[in-house]
Amino acid sequence: MLNTIDVNLHGKRHTAFDLQRIIKAQAQDFDEPVTAYLCGVSIKARAGVGVVFGHNRKDQYGRFGDGHLIRTSDVIKAEREGRFWVLTTVNSRYVIATFQRDNGRASLREFLRHSQGQHHFTPRVLQ
Repeated sequence: MLNTIDVNLHGKRHTAFDLQRIIKAQAQDFDEPVTAYLCGVSIKARAGVGVVFGHNRKDQYGRFGDGHLIRTSDVIKAEREGRFWVLTTVNSRYVIATFQRDNGRASLREFLRHSQGQHHFTPRVLQ
């Protein structure tokens, strides 16, 4: 008899509200191409953390698959485009479809307050 355990620690189903917001975001024209849409977003240590949908670099191994929790690289810029906030990193642009309850919008305000004119990115190697 085989003992098998199937565990998915990094996944989440999108709620109906998440999907409605994603559909609205996909219908909007953005200034530049969008890499992915994020739900349940908060910003921690200059990085966006959320559940991904429609990532254009999704691969056959499941990386960046819908419903996966991801951490972006350092956010260079956060700005509002139309009805949505967009996080710009070095190589990607993420549209925030929904924020994390109780903390998401506050984390964005905190990021905007601390990052104005300052670009102290996370070092590639920590000593």
